[in-house]
Amino acid sequence: MVVDPLWIFLVTGFVSMAAALSASGINKLAEEDKPEFAKTSNGQVAVILSGNLAALTLIGAMAYGIRQLDLWIPATCLFFSFPAVYLLLFQRTLGDVRSLYLMMPLVLVAIGALYYYW
Repeated sequence: MVVDPLWIFLVTGFVSMAAALSASGINKLAEEDKPEFAKTSNGQVAVILSGNLAALTLIGAMAYGIRQLDLWIPATCLFFSFPAVYLLLFQRTLGDVRSLYLMMPLVLVAIGALYYYW
């Protein structure tokens, strides 16, 4: 099955950016505002690791986008489109914790998709 590289880049890049921004948002919360799992040291490590995995996947998606597409498409998406869509849609409707729960399995799928279609 042939999938357009633009769609692969857009989906994997957005999912990775959303998960990384969600993990960052959870880390920046005050201690009393954090969810219960993030108050423990193991929970904090899990949030940091998930954010790092999402950031590495974002780097992979950007490399795939630069390799397959024109440079301006990944650059525009990285600095404008991905953060704007996440902040306007997902953070406002789901919040950081639910967004992280939703995006992390999709990040794992994105890793597989990037590996398969590279």
